Amino acid sequence: MLKPETEQELGEAIRSAKAPLAIRGGGTRLTGQAGTPLSVFGLSGITLYEPGALTMVAQAGTPLAEVEAALAAENQRLAFEPMDHRGLLGTGGEPTIGGVFATNTSGPRRVQAGAARDFLLGVRYIDGMGRAIKNGGRVMKNVTGYDLVKLMAGSWGTLGVLSEVSFKVLPRPETEATLRLAVADAGAAVRLLSAALGSPFEVAGAAYDPAQGAALLRIEGFAASVAYRAEKLIALLGDAELAEAAASAALWAAIRDAAPFHGAPGDVWRLSCKPSQAPELAARLKAEALLFDWGGGLIWARAPEGTDLRARAGAYNGHATLVRATAETWARLGMVQPQPGPLAAIEAGLRAKFDPRGVFNPGLMG
Repeated sequence: MLKPETEQELGEAIRSAKAPLAIRGGGTRLTGQAGTPLSVFGLSGITLYEPGALTMVAQAGTPLAEVEAALAAENQRLAFEPMDHRGLLGTGGEPTIGGVFATNTSGPRRVQAGAARDFLLGVRYIDGMGRAIKNGGRVMKNVTGYDLVKLMAGSWGTLGVLSEVSFKVLPRPETEATLRLAVADAGAAVRLLSAALGSPFEVAGAAYDPAQGAALLRIEGFAASVAYRAEKLIALLGDAELAEAAASAALWAAIRDAAPFHGAPGDVWRLSCKPSQAPELAARLKAEALLFDWGGGLIWARAPEGTDLRARAGAYNGHATLVRATAETWARLGMVQPQPGPLAAIEAGLRAKFDPRGVFNPGLMG
């Protein structure tokens, strides 16, 4: 494994590559990629933190735990709530801030706050020729030329290897609470979640766990505001059990990390869709277990090993990602959903510009 410790060493490792590179952060993900592993974990450390400006700059290999600890000391947090994949995938290592942005990893709060890419202000990365590129800055309005910042977020290291990221953070709310409402099925759950998200009561999480037969709604903010909004939502939606503070946080950590699937056999898929399509789509999957997040816009599904859930899903507005599987299944089905022809051509053109030698995670994104 290549383990550069500076941006200069990272550039040299890429320039010297004679074969494909499998880009790694903290080693918590499984992608089934072949190639010489290249880890950025050695590029670590918070280089700038301005709590008053709600901004932080960190090297890409900085452990996520280090970032979150520094923010917690100033009563701040990452608003987009990135998932920890280790329990689901049975891996070790440490999630890194670069890995979070490279994969656009966004948790339950995305329905209110937005995705990881919405908080990314600037990047430094190494392109396929080993050149260091900088784009963006430390303020949201610093946008000149191509918005490479948004392009790099979610590219999974196929366009360049992040060496440093700057991003916006937010204050931590005083408290939170979760309403647990009994629902009959996925259709009833999605209707309830949609009503809550469409209300003026600022819901910060909207999930449905079929195993519990319950829809879950999170509210965050000042204690008086949380109590008021909980009361209003109960009046709007019906009776609910209430979990507060630490109990609420534990519920959403489990949803964020797909905890119901930890240690259970089979492949795990992650499907993005229109919430209105979620109940019918979920029924077609015939999965062994399901978990709905983002008001129904995200479906976690566990299926027997080797099952092609994309074929079962058929046509819908969204895509399916294979998150956990054997090497054989990954090779056969691919991690990400194949793009339609026009989008595949655009993607291939971008990769040819950013990585003309084709060394970054070949085959990963199409």
